Order: sequence, then C-alpha cells, then structure tokens
Amino acid sequence: MKENQFLVDSSRLSEAALAKKHRLEHDPSCRTDPMAYLPDMEEIRSDVREKVIAAMNAYDPDAYTIQDVRRALDHRICSVEDFKALLSPAAQPLLEEMARRARLETSRHFGNTVYLFTPLYIANYCENYCVYCGFNCYNDIQRLQLTPEEIEHEMQVIARSGMEEILLLTGESKTKSSVAYIGEACKLARKYFRNVGLEVYPMNVRDYKYLHECGADYVTVFQETYDLKKYETLHLMGHKRVWPYRFEAQERALMAGMRGVGFSALLGLADFRKDALATALHVWYLQRKYPQAEFSLSCPRLRPIINNEKINPLDVGERQLCQIICAYRIFLPYVGITVSSRESAAFRNGIAKIAATKISAGVSTGIGDHEEKYTGKETEEKGDAQFEICDSRSLGSMYHDMAAEGLQPVLNDYVYL
Repeated sequence: MKENQFLVDSSRLSEAALAKKHRLEHDPSCRTDPMAYLPDMEEIRSDVREKVIAAMNAYDPDAYTIQDVRRALDHRICSVEDFKALLSPAAQPLLEEMARRARLETSRHFGNTVYLFTPLYIANYCENYCVYCGFNCYNDIQRLQLTPEEIEHEMQVIARSGMEEILLLTGESKTKSSVAYIGEACKLARKYFRNVGLEVYPMNVRDYKYLHECGADYVTVFQETYDLKKYETLHLMGHKRVWPYRFEAQERALMAGMRGVGFSALLGLADFRKDALATALHVWYLQRKYPQAEFSLSCPRLRPIINNEKINPLDVGERQLCQIICAYRIFLPYVGITVSSRESAAFRNGIAKIAATKISAGVSTGIGDHEEKYTGKETEEKGDAQFEICDSRSLGSMYHDMAAEGLQPVLNDYVYL
C-alpha cells in the first residue's frame, strides 16, 4: 500500500516503480485475478452480469444479413435479436433508414429538446494502472486535488454561465478523493446546480447512499470494455482491475436510492459491436429490475491522452459511431443518450437532431482551470487533463448552435417540491 501511495503522489517514478510497471506489463503472473473481489468490496446477488456476458459472447455480428436489418426496422418494437442486426456490418448500407427511425423515436419520447450540462474534474490522483488513461498512476503528469474552497470557486464560475447541471469527476483514488471529500463536493454543488451527477470510482451501497444524501442525483460508470480478456490486459493494477465489482456499480447505486444511472463502454478498446451490445443489454436488464429509475447511455470513443502517442481515435469511425447511437435509440427509446466533447462540433450538431438527448458544453478535463477557460484569467495552479477534447464550445455557443439547428436547448427539466 505504501508503494502504491508513493506512485500516486510522485510526479516522477523511482527505479523500483519503473521495475514494477515493467513487470505488470510483461509478466501476467504478477497481476491479481480480475474476477476476485477485494476485502473492502461489497458483493451483491444479481444475475444481470451472467445474462449480459452470455449474450455478448454468443453474438456473431457477421451472421446477420441486410434482410435481417430491414425486418428489424419494420418492427414497431425492437427486440434483442433486432438490435443485434442493427449493430451488425449488414446494417451499414441502411444507415440513413436507421437514422430516420431513430429520429422518429427521439421525437416521440423526448420531443425536440437537447439537454446541456458540464463536467467538473476536482482531482486527478489515481491508484489504478490503466494503460489507455491519462490519469493512470504511472503517468508523469501534474497532479492536483482541489480544496473545498477551490471547488466552490470553480462552481461559482460555472454557475455564472447559466449552467444548471454539473457532473463531478475524480481520478480513482480513495486516499485522495475519499467518500467524505466527494460528499462535501456534492453538498457544495447542490448550492449552485439543480442536478448533480457523479463519475467517480465504484462504491458500496452504503457509500452511494451517503452521497445521495449529500445531494448526488445520479451515478455514471464506464465499464470501459465488457470483454474480460481484453479488460485484464488493459487494467493492470488497482481496484479498477476487479471487473465484476465495476460491472455491478450501477445496481449498487440504484439499491442506494440514486435517481438515475449511466452506462458506457469506451469504444475502440475491444470489438465495438460486442461492447455496444453488452452496454445496451446491461441497461435493458436493469431497466426491468428497477423500472422507477432513469437510465442513460454514453458513446465515447478513444481520444489521444497525455504521455501516450499510441492511442488511435479512428478505431471506430463516425459512421460506425452513428450506427451504434441510432441502434441504441431504436432499441432503448426511453433512454437518454449522451454524446461527449470527445466528438467534433459537426458530429454533435448532427447527432443531436437524430438520437442524442444530452450534450456537454464548456468542457475541460483538466483540474482547476474553469476560471481561465470561462473568463480568460490565468490560473496559477492547474492539474493536467485526462484526455484531449474535440469540441470546446462554451454554454452560450452550444445553446446558440443547438437552437440554430432547430432544437430546444434545456438546462433543467426537474421541478423540486
């Protein structure tokens, strides 16, 4: 534990740390079992994981024909089998037809609205070694944890822009970003925003319940990839390595009383069609188990990160991403779909008219730099960003652009009594 703490706190790696990193990368026997829960991890009895993974493993995208896709589009209600066809390569020639059907479903269930929010990273310390992430504990980056006073100042800057929903994010370090620390951030956020979301490390039911009491409305967790073999090779150390505990995070959050939960795979880490299937089925099964809850999907692709020139953001093309999002909308017509600033302004403008219902604005993935971003006033101390964004439009610009596309931008759709 002491060695891990050193790796998190130091911006330079010792010879011992570099040797450990090398062993983790090249000797699988040095890694822990990704299916083994750690002593502080709560296990819940749920059959959802087995159902999702069985369906994903049995899925052969190349087994579907264009006739299967046409039949799926003809059905009023999209079945699981129809969804599999819509995700397949056979559906690519029918993308325009899928987009028309997706737009119809979006209009039917969400009207002409698009919801705007912004993320706020409050710490970038991390105890995991995930090879594709800018925050991973071995990356030589500027680490920073905002104080409560700094968090409140960032929130004040954001709130003055007119934003009414905030998503709080941290690196995955229980030492630096404790449950109590995140809880205090939720209490502060409730002073300035109508809706408060969390994208932090997975927790036990008791911890999620506490954060809900502090003001958190929903929890988003990226499974990253549902392919266990691939997951094991990408998450080499830390709590995040425990695959089933991460999978069950949203269900624990719902058991704790959270109003909503969000799901995502990071498209491009593994077979994106299988990951998209597993993500949607993860939602589909939990919808039936917790019908009172709100569900949302995100569709991020890999982006370039600090200290890593190997990441190729083109592993999943824009047409393929559009296909996935349209398939999500047709299969899960009531579920919100978020498209992040990882994507270009042109893509987000277009997909918001078809299937997306939620878009981030005024985005920074760095720590403590919102005043500089929003006002131009230089910030003395900043923490490095997790990844490069593609769409940096402010709330005002995004609001104007969405309205120009014929959409109705929404900042809050809840009435609290």
